[in-house]
Amino acid sequence: RASSRGGWAAMVVKTEVCAFSGSKIYPGHGITFVRIDNKAFKFVSCKVKSYFAHRWNPRKLAWTQMFRRLHKKGTLEEQAKKRSRKVQKGATKAIQGATLDVIKARRNEKPDVRQAARDAALRDAKERSRAKQAAKKVAPKPAVAVKNQSQAPKRQMQPKAPPMKKGKDAGLR
Repeated sequence: RASSRGGWAAMVVKTEVCAFSGSKIYPGHGITFVRIDNKAFKFVSCKVKSYFAHRWNPRKLAWTQMFRRLHKKGTLEEQAKKRSRKVQKGATKAIQGATLDVIKARRNEKPDVRQAARDAALRDAKERSRAKQAAKKVAPKPAVAVKNQSQAPKRQMQPKAPPMKKGKDAGLR
């Protein structure tokens, strides 16, 4: 049919999508299935309807759109269009125990100054631990009273009762 501009107008065909396979269903084709809860499903063929009725999983059938989407098939063209966006770093914020000025000062100080401060802190910690060890050695240990097990009275074992009989003679004694 010719349009008013002299060219041919494109005819729009209303297609539907199969509820199981995800393929297009053109007008005059397909099967509609209405479930007991009034939900309608359109299927492209009776094969697809049968798979749906037997509760087959479309994610496990290689020819369905759901399988192809799940396994990233045929998405090469779309990946070429996507570009990675540069992520901007967030602004430096103060954290608990350190203000923004302290963080900036530490970042800007020279590595040898930072190393010297680290060594001094390590020496100080070692001195404290040595002093603690020396104090432990000097202090007398408190005496702990331990009972000798041989002096404790032993319990006498009670003899076991004979096992109960099973089967025919269970009730007789």
